Amino acid sequence: MTTAHPATAGFQQVPPADGGRAGRAWWDANAAEYLDEHGEFLGPVDFCWCPEGLREGDAHLLGDVVGLDVLEVGAGAGQCSRWLRAGGARAVSTDVSAGMLAAGRGLDGAAGIAVPALQADARALPFASSSFDVVFTAYGAIPFVPDAARVHAEAARVLRPGGRWVFAVSHPIRWAFPDDPSARGLTATRSYFDRTPYVETDDDGAVAYAEYHGTIGDHVADVVAAGLVLDAVVEPSWPAGHDRTWGGWSPLRGALLPGTAIFVTHRP
Repeated sequence: MTTAHPATAGFQQVPPADGGRAGRAWWDANAAEYLDEHGEFLGPVDFCWCPEGLREGDAHLLGDVVGLDVLEVGAGAGQCSRWLRAGGARAVSTDVSAGMLAAGRGLDGAAGIAVPALQADARALPFASSSFDVVFTAYGAIPFVPDAARVHAEAARVLRPGGRWVFAVSHPIRWAFPDDPSARGLTATRSYFDRTPYVETDDDGAVAYAEYHGTIGDHVADVVAAGLVLDAVVEPSWPAGHDRTWGGWSPLRGALLPGTAIFVTHRP
């Protein structure tokens, strides 16, 4: 959920097309603010999976990617892809937001590592089938479209046989609790099974931001429907000494509730 100041905010049904379009404009408008707030934690050349601070350098969820073709979808400013390229992967990235891609080009220059990046909807990737050995997203794309199954289908399409699709999302259980890092966020107020999206509207009543969510079972069903095999579900614990609060994520809540789910899959 966001740090902006919408006219209205809450859980409501909206036309899928409106919700699906909102992400591009919201990230364009808020790219600079987002990176001002979280850029230091994410780093210009680093691969952080989640607010818990799990790094790919420690988790190795993508496997050995040296010399492999890797695609990051919903890459934002491309920090993860930049880290992968520094480590020897042939990483490229896509994002729907021109604002985030522009920020990424700035980081490319500062870091001296250029990431090939394209503006693209993750539901219609501009790549030939079987183009990549690994595809991944860390909190990108999936939460911001009403039809996440299409993202999984595209990831499966562009993967080569045996390739991995790994994606991180807010842990579905978190949607039953208020998005509050304090003790108020420890009491469930909504049904885990309520899939109504979180929506913000502007002064004209138009959808300015929409975030979608489902259950663990929904994510598994989408993976299976795409013809992929689920290998693992990783639920990072909150590490000792990590005192950063990020939205509803905090040491207090992290000690009791999972905040992130990372699904590791492959194309058979």
